[in-house]
Amino acid sequence: MATGKWVLVIVLLMFVPSCQTTGGNVSVNMPGERMEKDRGGPPDHAPAHGYRKKFRYRYYPDAYVYFDLDRGVYFYLDSNNWKKNSSLPYELKTRLGNGVEIEMDNDSPYIDFEGHKGKYPPGQMKNKEKDKQKKDKKRD
Repeated sequence: MATGKWVLVIVLLMFVPSCQTTGGNVSVNMPGERMEKDRGGPPDHAPAHGYRKKFRYRYYPDAYVYFDLDRGVYFYLDSNNWKKNSSLPYELKTRLGNGVEIEMDNDSPYIDFEGHKGKYPPGQMKNKEKDKQKKDKKRD
């Protein structure tokens, strides 16, 4: 008789939903269902409700180089192809000059290279710095 009770308890436990807490949220998992981990945001298939990740770059117009400020990688032209690397070739390092910070929705900054090249032509940053120095001298 005791064996029959244990069998009944085991069978009942198979049909009781399991619970798991995830940082204050309780997830109920019915038998046979897969438990999803709470990743803090909508699931991959759901819309992001207007949120788009922003990527921050420093663009160096004199060398046509982008530096990803968050990932620490460079994007640069090499024989008409864009390359991505954690360091720059020596000849590009020496030509960097001044840069400008750009924020984009894209993880490939060179997608809008023609626009950036038009907005920040090579040598323009040097001219802006000279103008700033002239203004500072006038104030003194």
